[in-house]
Amino acid sequence: MTICFFSAQYLPTPGGVERYTWNLARRFTAAGHRALVVTAALPGLPARETDEYGIEIYRLPSFPVMGGRFPVLKPWANAADLWAQKIDFAVIQTRMYTQSIWAAQQCRRRGIPALVLDHSTGYMMHGGLPGWLGQRYEHFACRRIARCGFDFYGVSADTCRWLQTFGIQAAGTLPNAVDPDELAQAAADKNRVDWRKTVPAGTKLAAFVGRLIPEKGALPLAQAVLSLPDWSLVVAGTGPQLDALQQLAQQSGGRVVAPGALPHAQIVQLLSQADCYCLPTLYAEGFPTTLLEAAACGCPIVCTHTAGTGELLPGGDDALFLPSADTAEIAAALQKTAADPAAAKARGQRAKQTLLGRFTWQAVYEKLRSIVN
Repeated sequence: MTICFFSAQYLPTPGGVERYTWNLARRFTAAGHRALVVTAALPGLPARETDEYGIEIYRLPSFPVMGGRFPVLKPWANAADLWAQKIDFAVIQTRMYTQSIWAAQQCRRRGIPALVLDHSTGYMMHGGLPGWLGQRYEHFACRRIARCGFDFYGVSADTCRWLQTFGIQAAGTLPNAVDPDELAQAAADKNRVDWRKTVPAGTKLAAFVGRLIPEKGALPLAQAVLSLPDWSLVVAGTGPQLDALQQLAQQSGGRVVAPGALPHAQIVQLLSQADCYCLPTLYAEGFPTTLLEAAACGCPIVCTHTAGTGELLPGGDDALFLPSADTAEIAAALQKTAADPAAAKARGQRAKQTLLGRFTWQAVYEKLRSIVN
């Protein structure tokens, strides 16, 4: 079987959708199938290559709108080589991209069965005329894709509910997931980074992993940590707030570390060593991969209510929930975590058990295979 994943962004660009695509694609190749990934071209990368897992990557010419966050497929992009591959099934990631519209229309025209998998729970843009235009565009994109007649799925129950905003009733969920065995191997690597040695001795270690944009909350988290002399923070990620965080780090006496993007193994090592993972996000998440990875590592979680938390963290015994992304609220949650380490550890272990029962890549792969068949 040849399965094709359409993902407007893909590795080496960091992000949840990118890793979601990679994790499923490599399980198909491991099972003896062909897996193609169609994505936007990136400077310095070939238009076509096959990676070490046998995944065949097609990069189509695109305009890097919004600094690359919203790649727009160039209308003259030549994809004849792609369509010559006799694709048996297609997975179209995230409904709002121009590539998603194009992929759905091409699959319908060519008789290729497909599904559309959404990863969001809110509009991409907000505020003023740009927000209004962006929202109108998303409704337009959904209508165009829905007319192709393919089933829609969400990566969480919250994503499925959000699709109703566009008049779409999801057929089910294909949740985000992790591979617990791979994470455990990365955490125990003999060359692992000792993140506690990167911050002052005797301080509690908080971790943040994600895109450094205002909606994700890394900056107020750093400010909260600096208000608590017994806490330190490692912020892993890149984005428009990286410079501000690195400037804050220089003035923190070593209590805030902002190394930028990290190899995935080092992220896992950070989560396995931290006293808590904090995600004060207000972003329209689909199901944050970092929450799943923190849970797999048994790392106590402090977060706002976001997509997927109702499934992975169904109650107060599983995580500490922030009523807002306010600096004072974050600081109070960190203080509560430090005041009762045993309770924090118990919350982390409960989240880990929930994850092991429901949110592994093998389980998601088997569910997708049943849909394809």
